[in-house]
Amino acid sequence: MSDLEVQSVAVAAPEAPGLSQWQRVGNIFSGPSKTFDDIKRGNKSWWLPFLITALAGAFLYAAITTQVTWKTVYDNQQRAAPEFAKRMVEQMPPEQKAAADARGPKTQAITWALSPVGLLLINMLAAVILWPTINFGFGGRATFGAILAVTIYAGLVLWPIKLLLGGISLYAGALPEGFNLQNVAGTNIGYYLVKDETPAVLYALATAIDPLVIWNLILTSIGVAVVAGSKRSSGYIAVFGWWILLLLVIVGFTAAFG
Repeated sequence: MSDLEVQSVAVAAPEAPGLSQWQRVGNIFSGPSKTFDDIKRGNKSWWLPFLITALAGAFLYAAITTQVTWKTVYDNQQRAAPEFAKRMVEQMPPEQKAAADARGPKTQAITWALSPVGLLLINMLAAVILWPTINFGFGGRATFGAILAVTIYAGLVLWPIKLLLGGISLYAGALPEGFNLQNVAGTNIGYYLVKDETPAVLYALATAIDPLVIWNLILTSIGVAVVAGSKRSSGYIAVFGWWILLLLVIVGFTAAFG
């Protein structure tokens, strides 16, 4: 073998250039492994998917403000509250209840205006849980930043779609009195059930088992496994295991207090 041949073998092939954030966003829908591989290479910027989600939330916020009003949202929330919460409200002095009713719509509006921050905190909490789970539980080598980026990019198949569909349905003429702030779009069976006429546990399950949620969980599982260098099965066990546990807690709480 000539010296030239030895040198050509020794020189490593150049790494492929990293994807842009727009490419990572697009690949989430067409080739998610490409996005997660890029995150694993160290390209962890996630401001674009966060911005897309925030803009979808702003669209729904505008629809609620103009088509429903925050007073109606507050009234709907009060009617859908658990029985123990309704009893607490009924026991309040009239002046205190009047003050709460006056404050309620503003509180709802402010809370939803800050919802992008809340969603970011939820993603950070998910990353805090999944990071040690995949590393210590399944021998992975993921960084916290990579796991956080995975959760935010995977959320593109859930939050923007659900928020946009919710806003579109309101502009299309959905009844304000039936609007539920906890279930804004008809992507699950619970959306089409009458809450007061449905057993609480059944309603909770019908709402929680949502195709968009399952899609999000599948992508998160794949992404966690990729950035951790673990088996796909490890990612599925870690993500779906925590989701099932959370679902059991929600159902149990609903059975006890719903």
